[in-house]
Amino acid sequence: MQSPIIDYLDRVIAETDHIDSGALADYIPELASADPSLVAVALSTVNGTVYASGDADHRFTIQSMSKPFAYAAAIETHGLDAVLNRIGVEPSGEAFNELSLDPVTGKPRNPMINAGAITTHALVDGNEGAGVERMLDLFSRLAERSIGIDEAVAASELETGDRNLGLAYLLHSSRALEQDPRAVVAGYIRQCAASVTVRDLALMAATLANGGVQPNTGERVFARATTRHLLSVMTSCGMYDAAGDWLTTVGIPAKSGVAGGIIGVLPGQVGVAVFSPRLDPHGNSARGVEMMTRLSDDLGLHLMEASRPARSSLRETFRTTIEGEPTTVYVLQGDLVLSSIESLVRDIIEQPPTTGAIVFDMSRVDEILPVARRTAADMAAKLIDEGHRISIIDPENTLPGFGDSRGRRVERIQPVDR
Repeated sequence: MQSPIIDYLDRVIAETDHIDSGALADYIPELASADPSLVAVALSTVNGTVYASGDADHRFTIQSMSKPFAYAAAIETHGLDAVLNRIGVEPSGEAFNELSLDPVTGKPRNPMINAGAITTHALVDGNEGAGVERMLDLFSRLAERSIGIDEAVAASELETGDRNLGLAYLLHSSRALEQDPRAVVAGYIRQCAASVTVRDLALMAATLANGGVQPNTGERVFARATTRHLLSVMTSCGMYDAAGDWLTTVGIPAKSGVAGGIIGVLPGQVGVAVFSPRLDPHGNSARGVEMMTRLSDDLGLHLMEASRPARSSLRETFRTTIEGEPTTVYVLQGDLVLSSIESLVRDIIEQPPTTGAIVFDMSRVDEILPVARRTAADMAAKLIDEGHRISIIDPENTLPGFGDSRGRRVERIQPVDR
């Protein structure tokens, strides 16, 4: 049985199929040859379960989505104060590759634009020339697989990297960069050429959503304070000169890359990633922005959306007999959002009910978001298709007019005893 969460992600891809605006990053020859029809979306809960749809196993380069993780690594290595002495945290309001530094401080304005990212890489690298290996090791620990370099993309970017090299020399002249500019730019470009999938990125983002702890391994990769600071900078600076529009419409910390990827983080709940190679004028994936907007609207991801902390929606499961028929009862609780109802869906799929009759007890449910309602309806449809009879206990009428996703009614019954 396929999870209804994957069904939902399938719909996100299908409903954005009409978007063909934007252009490939043709200033990097290897990226200019990408297949513009590729598309993928993935999300990972803070318990490490990853759901994905589309070309989810297609590998593309991480590009500027590496910047947040490098910045966090620099803070972990040198401490926040030392990093802030080199790199500011103010939105630039300019393009990601602007040839300028803050006129007052002489520092890069923030770590999400190229000038700041080059400085960040130098901090991770130190004077040992091991920055790329450190970043690949970090990516691999976050994604739970070995991450390597797309050498073709790295070579292509090195051949066309004059602007980044100009930034590095500007930084060197202002004493914001102490190492050899050419060596730092070469390392930074290789960092950006790390080869990932949306599954990798969703899990990496989920580590940030989980306060810096990798959801599956339990490793504390980043301190909680580092993660909080990073997410704040991503919120204000992660989408370049489109950051204000992004914050008001999508409303989550995010970072894009010119290969067509975007990652987003809802603290405490999920990490999300999308991929589509065509870019808008800001350098962000055109279709990816629309997919992220739909995810935010449907899943209630916006940071300014008032909600209670996510927890499992499943309070308990027990078997009883109702009118002589063996019945499995799922007792739900709290607010039903995607991250809370996901645990119920996963439990049903991994441990299918063995009784023909199933009851969902909604007595302890306070509120249900639209995406949770849709997911519950899809789950009910799958269970009905497999021959189960579904009933709900809903004394507060939390689910008025509830039926499965095909409009088939679900019986309402009174509370039951064990």
